[in-house]
Amino acid sequence: MDSLLPMTGLLVLAVALLASAGDRRTKLLDRRIQRLERKVDLLLAHVGAEEPEDPRMAEMDELLVRGKTVQAIKLHRELTGSSLLEAKEAVERRMR
Repeated sequence: MDSLLPMTGLLVLAVALLASAGDRRTKLLDRRIQRLERKVDLLLAHVGAEEPEDPRMAEMDELLVRGKTVQAIKLHRELTGSSLLEAKEAVERRMR
């Protein structure tokens, strides 16, 4: 029984190290994606092009006309993969 305590401690330490390494990798990839998105935005602006809008955005506009803001936010999240806050802000901008 006494020999299990050090083994358990090592196991917990190994799991913590693996989780930490995965978190660092995720943060690194997130930063790289953000940089790439900024570059694509700059390229689109430079050539005067706009990102094509998803045809389902018209469906979102129809939901807004009918006063179904929550459903519009949900649809925006489905279409873009944005967070709740980002979707709420985008829908509010679209309502103006």
